[in-house]
Amino acid sequence: MTKPTAIDLFAGAGGATQGLVGAGYSVLGAVEIEADAASTHAKNHPGSHLWETDIRSLQASKMRKQLGLVSGELTLLKTCPPCQGFSSLASGKGLTDHERNDLVLHTVRFVRAFMPQAVLLENVPGLGKDARLQYVRDSLHALGYVSMVYRFEASEFGVPQRRRRLIMLAVRGKRRVLPQDISEMVPDFRGFVSVRAALSELEASKRADDPLDRFRQSTDKVRRRIEAIPVGGGRLDLPEEHQLECHKRVGAKHATASYGRIKWDSPAPTMTTRCTTPACGTFVHPEEHRGITLREAATLQTFPSDYDFQGDYGSIERQIGNAVPVRMATVLGVAVRRALSS
Repeated sequence: MTKPTAIDLFAGAGGATQGLVGAGYSVLGAVEIEADAASTHAKNHPGSHLWETDIRSLQASKMRKQLGLVSGELTLLKTCPPCQGFSSLASGKGLTDHERNDLVLHTVRFVRAFMPQAVLLENVPGLGKDARLQYVRDSLHALGYVSMVYRFEASEFGVPQRRRRLIMLAVRGKRRVLPQDISEMVPDFRGFVSVRAALSELEASKRADDPLDRFRQSTDKVRRRIEAIPVGGGRLDLPEEHQLECHKRVGAKHATASYGRIKWDSPAPTMTTRCTTPACGTFVHPEEHRGITLREAATLQTFPSDYDFQGDYGSIERQIGNAVPVRMATVLGVAVRRALSS
């Protein structure tokens, strides 16, 4: 049986590509503009044709022909446009970036060129309030697709991390019917994985010379602050001498996650682009007096323990935080296959 095929737009370090491979897809091509992320993708997925370029300058029909595909042949077009401009943090601060937000509209251009059997768009929940999403759905409907928008919580499907996402699934064929709840297509993938279970599995499989087995180095003052954080605690539990002046001013109203310890028996918080930086969230190891390592963060994003990231420390941290969790992509890839076969 021929494998279903996929293309990964805004591919980043390859979390979605890795997940789709796990769901049985052959990922034929990927597009990523950021150099280090593109290098990471190429290193781990050498069989996938990578375009390291701005998607706005890439001709979709030319890309299709280079891959040897005819219109309608591709199984899945996956797209995850940059989401910072749609986040609640950005909107709350009036930081809307219209140019970056408009990247979501390029989904339509690639759908027209490839006419895939299915389209999978993943983003932050805030996109659901943006008119661009409705434009994409209306445009795909005019091309003969039916679509459904879902709210997806990754921790409910075996990702050891709380990560709320918006998923738009579209399939070609006006008579197709999609379920109201995406979990109806993947009930066998539901399940809970704790931080303890994920990091224990990493401990059993990690290699001795892993270049990602390192954490962000702290000053003596920050190290003492981390040492004062109790298990399960955060900055609100710190003695006054270890509290930052800015935190004293905002009290318990803001930045409450800063200097928080991850809890062993719960999912981790959302991995962000500063996911190993204690000052930036609940990213302190559950018991040890340090932030989590790059590899631990990658594990909480469900990357394999031998996944090879390229770039310096800060770049790898960003790549991990920006990635689609691998298991999440696998679950969604399976959901697409089942939607197409129903």
